[in-house]
Amino acid sequence: MNVKSMIRAGLMTTALLAASAPALAANAPDDAKDAVAKPARSCFYLSDWDGWSAPDRDTLYLRVRNRDVYQVELSHGTSQLTSPGVHLVSIVRGIDSVCNPLDLDLRVSDGFGFAMPIMAKSITKLSAEQVAAIPKKDRP
Repeated sequence: MNVKSMIRAGLMTTALLAASAPALAANAPDDAKDAVAKPARSCFYLSDWDGWSAPDRDTLYLRVRNRDVYQVELSHGTSQLTSPGVHLVSIVRGIDSVCNPLDLDLRVSDGFGFAMPIMAKSITKLSAEQVAAIPKKDRP
């Protein structure tokens, strides 16, 4: 078999697989479809981050685009988050989009010394009802 016929055979195989994929998905059992379905990703850009608050050592609320609020659960928080005058610092490497906890590289700093790293465990975009349920003093 020469190179030209190998390429043609590979392209035909790819075309056949692509054409049969919708039919295979339509015939799959409902529970298999549910297992394949993934939840919609809710991402934001750090450049759209407007403010933050910390009601406790393991929770952050981030205000994004002045209308959305994201709850960030921390693996190992610090009581420094709830102290007055601290800053939350985000280190950006490459694209500044945040879609999962690993995209956040956060530090807490009082502005005078060492910035303490904190690690996000989960990020959840809150609904309007969930935001309204946050006490006013804890809203970002």
